[in-house]
Amino acid sequence: MKRLSFVLIVLVLLSGFVFASGSGETAAATDPNTVKVGLLCIGDENDQGYTYNFIRGRDEATELLAADGINVEWVTKYNIGEDATCIDANIEAAEEGCQIIINNSYGFEPFMLEVVDDYPEIEFISCTNCASAFDGRDNTHNAFANIYEGRYIAGVVAGMKLQQMIDEGQITPDQAVIGYVGAYSFAEVISGFTSYFLGARSVCPSVTMKVSFVGSWSDATAESDAALALADQGCVMISQHSDNTTPATAAQSRGVFHTGYNNDMTGVAPNASLISTRIDWAIYFYEAIKAYVNGEEIPQDWCKGMGDGAVVMTQLNEAIAAPGTAEKIAEVEAAIADGSLQVFDTSTFTVGGETLTHAFALDTDGDFTADSEEAVYDGAFHESVFQSAPYFTIQIDGIEWLNAAY
Repeated sequence: MKRLSFVLIVLVLLSGFVFASGSGETAAATDPNTVKVGLLCIGDENDQGYTYNFIRGRDEATELLAADGINVEWVTKYNIGEDATCIDANIEAAEEGCQIIINNSYGFEPFMLEVVDDYPEIEFISCTNCASAFDGRDNTHNAFANIYEGRYIAGVVAGMKLQQMIDEGQITPDQAVIGYVGAYSFAEVISGFTSYFLGARSVCPSVTMKVSFVGSWSDATAESDAALALADQGCVMISQHSDNTTPATAAQSRGVFHTGYNNDMTGVAPNASLISTRIDWAIYFYEAIKAYVNGEEIPQDWCKGMGDGAVVMTQLNEAIAAPGTAEKIAEVEAAIADGSLQVFDTSTFTVGGETLTHAFALDTDGDFTADSEEAVYDGAFHESVFQSAPYFTIQIDGIEWLNAAY
Protein backbone atom coordinates (compact mmCIF):
# COMPACT_ATOMS: atom_id res chain seq x y z
CA MET A 1 0.00 0.00 0.00
CA LYS A 2 2.81 2.37 0.87
CA ARG A 3 4.54 1.38 -2.36
CA LEU A 4 1.38 2.17 -4.38
CA SER A 5 1.02 5.55 -2.68
CA PHE A 6 4.61 6.40 -3.57
CA VAL A 7 4.02 5.45 -7.20
CA LEU A 8 0.88 7.59 -7.32
CA ILE A 9 2.76 10.56 -5.86
CA VAL A 10 5.50 10.16 -8.47
CA LEU A 11 2.93 9.99 -11.26
CA VAL A 12 1.20 13.11 -9.98
CA LEU A 13 4.51 14.97 -9.86
CA LEU A 14 5.47 13.80 -13.34
CA SER A 15 2.11 14.77 -14.79
CA GLY A 16 2.47 18.22 -13.23
CA PHE A 17 5.93 18.53 -14.80
CA VAL A 18 4.61 17.59 -18.22
CA PHE A 19 1.79 20.12 -17.90
CA ALA A 20 4.19 22.90 -16.93
CA SER A 21 6.59 21.98 -19.73
CA GLY A 22 3.81 22.16 -22.27
CA SER A 23 2.65 25.58 -21.08
CA GLY A 24 5.27 27.45 -23.12
CA GLU A 25 7.10 28.76 -20.06
CA THR A 26 10.86 29.00 -20.56
CA ALA A 27 13.86 30.03 -18.53
CA ALA A 28 13.50 33.51 -20.02
CA ALA A 29 10.25 33.95 -18.07
CA THR A 30 11.86 33.32 -14.68
CA ASP A 31 15.58 34.07 -15.01
CA PRO A 32 16.41 37.81 -15.29
CA ASN A 33 19.70 36.92 -17.02
CA THR A 34 18.00 34.87 -19.72
CA VAL A 35 16.29 36.51 -22.68
CA LYS A 36 14.28 34.96 -25.49
CA VAL A 37 14.99 36.49 -28.90
CA GLY A 38 13.27 35.89 -32.22
CA LEU A 39 15.25 36.17 -35.45
CA LEU A 40 13.15 36.24 -38.62
CA CYS A 41 15.16 35.59 -41.79
CA ILE A 42 14.41 36.07 -45.47
CA GLY A 43 16.52 33.03 -46.36
CA ASP A 44 18.49 30.37 -44.54
CA GLU A 45 22.15 29.67 -43.87
CA ASN A 46 22.42 27.67 -47.07
CA ASP A 47 22.59 30.90 -49.06
CA GLN A 48 26.14 31.28 -47.67
CA GLY A 49 25.50 35.00 -47.93
CA TYR A 50 23.00 37.36 -46.32
CA THR A 51 21.13 35.09 -43.91
CA TYR A 52 24.25 33.05 -43.22
CA ASN A 53 25.90 36.27 -42.07
CA PHE A 54 23.03 36.92 -39.63
CA ILE A 55 23.28 33.39 -38.24
CA ARG A 56 26.99 33.91 -37.78
CA GLY A 57 26.27 37.14 -35.89
CA ARG A 58 23.64 35.39 -33.77
CA ASP A 59 26.05 32.65 -32.72
CA GLU A 60 28.96 34.99 -32.02
CA ALA A 61 26.77 37.33 -29.98
CA THR A 62 25.48 34.38 -27.97
CA GLU A 63 29.03 33.51 -26.94
CA LEU A 64 29.87 37.12 -26.06
CA LEU A 65 26.74 37.48 -23.96
CA ALA A 66 27.34 34.15 -22.22
CA ALA A 67 30.74 35.44 -21.14
CA ASP A 68 28.85 38.30 -19.45
CA GLY A 69 26.48 35.88 -17.72
CA ILE A 70 23.58 36.51 -20.12
CA ASN A 71 21.86 33.50 -21.67
CA VAL A 72 19.92 33.80 -24.93
CA GLU A 73 17.17 31.47 -26.11
CA TRP A 74 16.85 32.01 -29.87
CA VAL A 75 13.74 31.36 -31.92
CA THR A 76 14.98 31.49 -35.51
CA LYS A 77 12.52 31.37 -38.40
CA TYR A 78 13.81 30.87 -41.93
CA ASN A 79 12.61 31.65 -45.47
CA ILE A 80 10.07 34.27 -44.44
CA GLY A 81 8.52 36.19 -47.34
CA GLU A 82 8.37 39.96 -47.69
CA ASP A 83 4.58 39.64 -47.52
CA ALA A 84 1.80 38.73 -45.09
CA THR A 85 3.73 35.66 -43.95
CA CYS A 86 6.03 38.10 -42.20
CA ILE A 87 3.08 39.30 -40.12
CA ASP A 88 2.38 35.70 -39.14
CA ALA A 89 6.04 35.07 -38.27
CA ASN A 90 6.17 38.11 -35.98
CA ILE A 91 2.95 37.06 -34.25
CA GLU A 92 4.23 33.51 -33.82
CA ALA A 93 7.49 34.73 -32.29
CA ALA A 94 5.57 37.02 -29.94
CA GLU A 95 3.20 34.25 -28.87
CA GLU A 96 6.16 31.93 -28.29
CA GLY A 97 7.40 34.31 -25.61
CA CYS A 98 10.11 36.26 -27.43
CA GLN A 99 11.01 39.46 -25.61
CA ILE A 100 12.94 40.86 -28.58
CA ILE A 101 12.08 40.13 -32.22
CA ILE A 102 14.60 40.93 -34.95
CA ASN A 103 13.48 41.19 -38.58
CA ASN A 104 16.48 40.78 -40.90
CA SER A 105 15.24 42.01 -44.29
CA TYR A 106 14.49 45.45 -45.70
CA GLY A 107 11.04 44.43 -46.91
CA PHE A 108 9.97 43.02 -43.54
CA GLU A 109 9.48 46.33 -41.76
CA PRO A 110 6.02 47.31 -43.08
CA PHE A 111 4.68 43.91 -42.00
CA MET A 112 6.44 44.05 -38.65
CA LEU A 113 4.79 47.41 -38.01
CA GLU A 114 1.39 45.78 -38.47
CA VAL A 115 2.08 43.75 -35.31
CA VAL A 116 4.03 45.95 -32.91
CA ASP A 117 1.11 47.83 -31.35
CA ASP A 118 -0.48 44.55 -30.22
CA TYR A 119 2.67 43.68 -28.24
CA PRO A 120 3.91 46.92 -26.62
CA GLU A 121 5.98 44.97 -24.08
CA ILE A 122 8.10 43.36 -26.85
CA GLU A 123 11.04 45.13 -28.52
CA PHE A 124 10.87 44.89 -32.33
CA ILE A 125 13.99 45.52 -34.41
CA SER A 126 14.11 46.04 -38.17
CA CYS A 127 17.57 45.62 -39.68
CA THR A 128 18.70 47.66 -42.73
CA ASN A 129 15.56 49.81 -42.56
CA CYS A 130 14.43 53.26 -41.47
CA ALA A 131 10.71 53.70 -40.68
CA SER A 132 11.00 52.53 -37.07
CA ALA A 133 13.31 55.44 -36.36
CA PHE A 134 10.51 57.89 -37.12
CA ASP A 135 7.30 56.14 -36.08
CA GLY A 136 7.09 57.54 -32.53
CA ARG A 137 6.80 54.13 -30.91
CA ASP A 138 8.93 53.14 -27.93
CA ASN A 139 9.20 49.46 -28.86
CA THR A 140 10.47 49.73 -32.45
CA HIS A 141 14.07 50.14 -33.53
CA ASN A 142 16.26 50.28 -36.63
CA ALA A 143 19.81 49.03 -37.06
CA PHE A 144 22.32 49.16 -39.87
CA ALA A 145 26.04 49.76 -40.32
CA ASN A 146 28.28 51.86 -42.56
CA ILE A 147 28.68 49.07 -45.10
CA TYR A 148 29.56 51.66 -47.73
CA GLU A 149 32.96 51.89 -46.03
CA GLY A 150 33.62 48.21 -46.66
CA ARG A 151 32.30 48.45 -50.19
CA TYR A 152 34.70 51.30 -50.90
CA ILE A 153 37.60 49.10 -49.80
CA ALA A 154 36.30 46.17 -51.86
CA GLY A 155 36.27 48.59 -54.78
CA VAL A 156 39.89 49.50 -54.09
CA VAL A 157 40.79 45.81 -54.21
CA ALA A 158 38.92 45.44 -57.52
CA GLY A 159 40.50 48.59 -58.94
CA MET A 160 44.00 47.45 -58.09
CA LYS A 161 43.35 44.19 -59.93
CA LEU A 162 42.00 46.04 -62.95
CA GLN A 163 44.98 48.40 -63.00
CA GLN A 164 47.33 45.42 -62.79
CA MET A 165 45.58 43.91 -65.81
CA ILE A 166 46.00 47.19 -67.69
CA ASP A 167 49.65 47.52 -66.73
CA GLU A 168 50.36 43.95 -67.85
CA GLY A 169 48.59 44.46 -71.18
CA GLN A 170 45.76 42.00 -70.46
CA ILE A 171 43.12 44.68 -71.06
CA THR A 172 43.14 48.24 -72.35
CA PRO A 173 42.12 51.11 -70.05
CA ASP A 174 38.68 51.36 -71.66
CA GLN A 175 38.12 47.65 -71.01
CA ALA A 176 38.32 48.13 -67.23
CA VAL A 177 34.56 47.63 -66.86
CA ILE A 178 32.87 46.43 -63.68
CA GLY A 179 29.54 44.60 -63.75
CA TYR A 180 27.44 45.00 -60.61
CA VAL A 181 24.48 42.80 -59.67
CA GLY A 182 22.04 44.85 -57.57
CA ALA A 183 18.88 43.68 -55.88
CA TYR A 184 16.77 46.83 -56.22
CA SER A 185 17.31 50.46 -57.21
CA PHE A 186 16.98 51.47 -53.55
CA ALA A 187 19.23 53.87 -51.66
CA GLU A 188 20.98 51.00 -49.88
CA VAL A 189 22.03 49.44 -53.17
CA ILE A 190 22.83 52.73 -54.92
CA SER A 191 24.94 53.89 -52.00
CA GLY A 192 26.78 50.56 -52.02
CA PHE A 193 27.67 50.37 -55.69
CA THR A 194 28.57 54.07 -55.84
CA SER A 195 31.01 53.77 -52.96
CA TYR A 196 32.41 50.61 -54.55
CA PHE A 197 32.90 52.41 -57.86
CA LEU A 198 34.61 55.36 -56.17
CA GLY A 199 36.99 52.99 -54.41
CA ALA A 200 37.85 51.28 -57.68
CA ARG A 201 38.37 54.56 -59.52
CA SER A 202 40.65 55.88 -56.79
CA VAL A 203 43.29 53.38 -57.98
CA CYS A 204 42.14 52.73 -61.57
CA PRO A 205 41.09 56.07 -63.11
CA SER A 206 39.70 54.60 -66.34
CA VAL A 207 37.21 52.25 -64.70
CA THR A 208 33.50 52.33 -65.61
CA MET A 209 30.57 50.32 -64.27
CA LYS A 210 27.37 48.68 -65.52
CA VAL A 211 24.64 47.88 -62.99
CA SER A 212 21.93 45.26 -63.49
CA PHE A 213 19.03 45.12 -61.01
CA VAL A 214 17.34 41.75 -60.50
CA GLY A 215 14.28 42.76 -58.46
CA SER A 216 14.95 40.43 -55.55
CA TRP A 217 17.20 40.28 -52.52
CA SER A 218 17.63 36.54 -52.79
CA ASP A 219 17.11 34.88 -56.17
CA ALA A 220 20.15 32.72 -56.85
CA THR A 221 19.24 32.04 -60.48
CA ALA A 222 18.49 35.67 -61.34
CA GLU A 223 21.74 36.77 -59.70
CA SER A 224 23.70 34.21 -61.71
CA ASP A 225 21.97 35.17 -64.96
CA ALA A 226 22.68 38.85 -64.38
CA ALA A 227 26.35 38.19 -63.64
CA LEU A 228 26.72 36.01 -66.73
CA ALA A 229 25.07 38.67 -68.91
CA LEU A 230 27.37 41.35 -67.52
CA ALA A 231 30.42 39.22 -68.24
CA ASP A 232 29.14 38.61 -71.75
CA GLN A 233 28.88 42.39 -72.20
CA GLY A 234 32.59 42.73 -71.50
CA CYS A 235 32.69 43.26 -67.75
CA VAL A 236 35.94 41.83 -66.41
CA MET A 237 35.07 42.35 -62.72
CA ILE A 238 31.77 41.35 -61.11
CA SER A 239 30.46 42.56 -57.76
CA GLN A 240 27.11 42.33 -56.05
CA HIS A 241 24.54 43.58 -53.61
CA SER A 242 22.52 40.38 -53.50
CA ASP A 243 22.26 37.51 -51.07
CA ASN A 244 23.76 34.47 -52.80
CA THR A 245 27.13 33.22 -54.01
CA THR A 246 25.99 32.66 -57.59
CA PRO A 247 27.51 35.90 -58.95
CA ALA A 248 30.87 34.58 -57.73
CA THR A 249 30.48 31.20 -59.38
CA ALA A 250 29.15 32.86 -62.55
CA ALA A 251 32.21 35.13 -62.67
CA GLN A 252 34.53 32.16 -62.29
CA SER A 253 32.73 30.28 -65.06
CA ARG A 254 33.39 33.22 -67.40
CA GLY A 255 37.02 33.65 -66.38
CA VAL A 256 36.52 37.12 -64.85
CA PHE A 257 37.12 38.42 -61.32
CA HIS A 258 34.71 39.08 -58.47
CA THR A 259 34.27 40.71 -55.09
CA GLY A 260 31.47 39.62 -52.76
CA TYR A 261 29.14 40.56 -49.94
CA ASN A 262 28.17 39.01 -46.58
CA ASN A 263 30.61 36.12 -46.66
CA ASP A 264 34.01 34.99 -47.92
CA MET A 265 33.22 33.61 -51.37
CA THR A 266 36.67 32.37 -52.24
CA GLY A 267 35.59 28.88 -51.22
CA VAL A 268 33.13 28.65 -54.11
CA ALA A 269 35.14 30.75 -56.57
CA PRO A 270 38.83 30.52 -55.63
CA ASN A 271 40.02 31.65 -59.05
CA ALA A 272 37.69 34.65 -59.24
CA SER A 273 36.68 36.07 -55.87
CA LEU A 274 39.19 38.54 -54.42
CA ILE A 275 37.52 39.66 -51.18
CA SER A 276 34.15 40.40 -49.60
CA THR A 277 32.81 42.86 -47.07
CA ARG A 278 30.15 42.21 -44.46
CA ILE A 279 28.36 43.69 -41.47
CA ASP A 280 29.34 41.99 -38.24
CA TRP A 281 25.87 41.71 -36.71
CA ALA A 282 27.35 40.24 -33.52
CA ILE A 283 28.33 43.79 -32.52
CA TYR A 284 24.74 45.03 -32.64
CA PHE A 285 23.09 41.90 -31.27
CA TYR A 286 25.44 41.97 -28.28
CA GLU A 287 24.79 45.65 -27.53
CA ALA A 288 21.01 45.51 -28.00
CA ILE A 289 20.42 42.33 -25.99
CA LYS A 290 22.74 43.39 -23.18
CA ALA A 291 20.97 46.76 -22.96
CA TYR A 292 17.61 45.00 -22.69
CA VAL A 293 18.77 42.64 -19.95
CA ASN A 294 20.31 45.55 -18.02
CA GLY A 295 17.07 47.53 -18.19
CA GLU A 296 18.57 50.09 -20.54
CA GLU A 297 17.00 51.48 -23.71
CA ILE A 298 17.84 49.85 -27.02
CA PRO A 299 18.94 52.65 -29.39
CA GLN A 300 16.13 53.83 -31.65
CA ASP A 301 18.38 54.02 -34.72
CA TRP A 302 21.74 52.24 -34.33
CA CYS A 303 24.63 52.64 -36.75
CA LYS A 304 28.36 51.96 -36.47
CA GLY A 305 31.19 51.43 -38.93
CA MET A 306 34.64 49.98 -39.49
CA GLY A 307 36.17 51.87 -36.61
CA ASP A 308 33.81 50.05 -34.23
CA GLY A 309 34.25 46.62 -35.83
CA ALA A 310 30.70 46.66 -37.22
CA VAL A 311 31.94 46.52 -40.84
CA VAL A 312 34.70 44.06 -41.70
CA MET A 313 36.54 42.69 -44.70
CA THR A 314 36.95 38.98 -45.30
CA GLN A 315 40.36 37.46 -45.92
CA LEU A 316 42.07 38.72 -49.06
CA ASN A 317 42.62 36.08 -51.74
CA GLU A 318 46.36 36.69 -52.02
CA ALA A 319 46.70 34.07 -54.78
CA ILE A 320 44.96 36.33 -57.30
CA ALA A 321 45.02 39.82 -55.76
CA ALA A 322 47.27 42.49 -57.24
CA PRO A 323 50.63 42.98 -55.51
CA GLY A 324 50.46 45.50 -52.67
CA THR A 325 46.72 45.07 -52.12
CA ALA A 326 46.97 44.08 -48.46
CA GLU A 327 49.07 47.14 -47.68
CA LYS A 328 46.62 49.37 -49.55
CA ILE A 329 43.68 47.93 -47.60
CA ALA A 330 45.39 48.78 -44.31
CA GLU A 331 46.12 52.31 -45.54
CA VAL A 332 42.53 52.96 -46.63
CA GLU A 333 41.03 51.42 -43.48
CA ALA A 334 43.15 53.74 -41.36
CA ALA A 335 42.16 56.78 -43.43
CA ILE A 336 38.45 55.97 -43.12
CA ALA A 337 38.79 55.39 -39.39
CA ASP A 338 40.53 58.71 -38.72
CA GLY A 339 38.23 60.65 -41.06
CA SER A 340 40.95 61.77 -43.47
CA LEU A 341 39.21 59.86 -46.26
CA GLN A 342 35.55 60.64 -46.97
CA VAL A 343 34.02 57.93 -49.16
CA PHE A 344 31.65 60.35 -50.92
CA ASP A 345 34.16 63.18 -51.32
CA THR A 346 32.41 65.45 -53.83
CA SER A 347 35.69 66.30 -55.56
CA THR A 348 35.99 62.67 -56.72
CA PHE A 349 32.80 62.43 -58.78
CA THR A 350 30.40 64.47 -60.89
CA VAL A 351 26.68 64.35 -61.63
CA GLY A 352 25.84 65.33 -65.20
CA GLY A 353 29.29 66.80 -65.48
CA GLU A 354 28.82 69.04 -62.44
CA THR A 355 30.18 68.86 -58.91
CA LEU A 356 27.53 67.95 -56.36
CA THR A 357 26.93 70.92 -54.08
CA HIS A 358 23.82 69.88 -52.18
CA ALA A 359 21.60 66.86 -51.61
CA PHE A 360 18.90 66.11 -49.08
CA ALA A 361 19.04 63.47 -46.44
CA LEU A 362 15.76 62.22 -44.98
CA ASP A 363 13.93 64.51 -42.58
CA THR A 364 12.55 63.42 -39.21
CA ASP A 365 9.41 62.04 -40.85
CA GLY A 366 11.44 59.75 -43.10
CA ASP A 367 10.67 61.70 -46.28
CA PHE A 368 12.60 63.79 -48.78
CA THR A 369 11.22 67.33 -48.37
CA ALA A 370 12.44 70.89 -48.56
CA ASP A 371 12.98 70.67 -44.81
CA SER A 372 15.23 67.63 -45.07
CA GLU A 373 18.73 67.76 -43.66
CA GLU A 374 21.49 68.91 -45.99
CA ALA A 375 23.75 65.89 -46.56
CA VAL A 376 26.54 67.69 -48.44
CA TYR A 377 28.87 69.70 -46.25
CA ASP A 378 32.62 70.02 -45.65
CA GLY A 379 33.27 68.78 -49.20
CA ALA A 380 31.49 65.44 -48.92
CA PHE A 381 28.11 63.73 -48.95
CA HIS A 382 27.68 62.39 -45.43
CA GLU A 383 25.97 59.03 -45.59
CA SER A 384 24.11 57.42 -42.67
CA VAL A 385 24.56 60.42 -40.38
CA PHE A 386 20.91 61.48 -40.09
CA GLN A 387 19.61 57.91 -40.02
CA SER A 388 21.27 54.52 -39.98
CA ALA A 389 19.88 53.40 -43.34
CA PRO A 390 21.55 54.86 -46.46
CA TYR A 391 19.96 57.78 -48.32
CA PHE A 392 22.43 58.26 -51.20
CA THR A 393 20.27 57.92 -54.34
CA ILE A 394 22.30 59.94 -56.84
CA GLN A 395 23.30 58.64 -60.27
CA ILE A 396 26.89 59.74 -60.74
CA ASP A 397 28.84 59.87 -63.98
CA GLY A 398 30.71 56.71 -64.96
CA ILE A 399 28.01 54.29 -63.80
CA GLU A 400 25.47 53.01 -66.34
CA TRP A 401 22.17 51.68 -65.02
CA LEU A 402 21.12 48.95 -67.45
CA ASN A 403 17.64 48.86 -65.93
CA ALA A 404 15.90 50.63 -63.07
CA ALA A 405 12.53 48.94 -62.97
CA TYR A 406 12.79 47.77 -59.38
